[in-house]
Amino acid sequence: MDNSTDVREFLTSRRSRITPAQAGLPAYGGTRRVAGLKREEVAMLAGVSTEYYARLERGNLRGVSDSVLDSLARTLQLDEAERAHLFELAKAATPSTGPGTRRAKAELRPSVQRILNGMTGTPAYVRNYRMDILAANPVCHALYNGILSPDTLPLNLARFMFLDERAPDFFVEWEIMADDTAATLRLEAGRHPHDRALNALIGDLATGSTEFSVRWARHNVRFHRTARKTLRCPLVGEVELTGDALDLRGEDLMLIAYTAEPGSHAQEQLDFLTSWSITQQAPERVASSDTAHRNDQHS
Repeated sequence: MDNSTDVREFLTSRRSRITPAQAGLPAYGGTRRVAGLKREEVAMLAGVSTEYYARLERGNLRGVSDSVLDSLARTLQLDEAERAHLFELAKAATPSTGPGTRRAKAELRPSVQRILNGMTGTPAYVRNYRMDILAANPVCHALYNGILSPDTLPLNLARFMFLDERAPDFFVEWEIMADDTAATLRLEAGRHPHDRALNALIGDLATGSTEFSVRWARHNVRFHRTARKTLRCPLVGEVELTGDALDLRGEDLMLIAYTAEPGSHAQEQLDFLTSWSITQQAPERVASSDTAHRNDQHS
């Protein structure tokens, strides 16, 4: 990824959305030629010279102090995710001493898989920061019926969202989900600017999807913590759930779990999916038991 371009476009896009009134500046007569704040206004509010801010907005964040970044974040009224992204861009501006890296695939500890399997009534999966789903429990396979299965893993959520024609039908509020996916990827690109596999994914999405390219150009970022989602499951129809993201510290992995309000229709749908997933596992357990019994007879 081109750090200077990302810096320039991020700062200009954040500057353009703030009016002088929102920044607490007095109103002046006449027509303004720019949307949002002018460079000199941002510089004044952040306590730096216009020349210095112009250098930053040209894409050069190398050596910028945390205090200046904090001032910029306050002036541009950045939220928590945007502020974190600004600091990651500044960190990435320091020249790398080595080539871009292709990180090894994160290994899922057996204990994490046991946690997933133990969440019998809660659909859940584990993904990495590139949005590869590495593992999911049986009830999650039922919720994502026809999309997720042991044979389709790992499955990249971003590729599915933007390059798979089934996605708009499965995600009822696809536009919102697509916005969130692009914003989450933008945040991760700032955190991992030298990850070649992540950059290749973003390149594939930009080449293959206009919907992604439009969203990527907005430079929006967001943390993935909790969200209401409506999914169209082939087994139960439309189901509205709450998805919560839990970080697996030290693993660079995230566990996503879906829940419903107790006593709601959505909970009844989850109960059905749980029962259905158990019946699907029963033949496998019987087959496994028969195989073990035959092996014992021959030993």
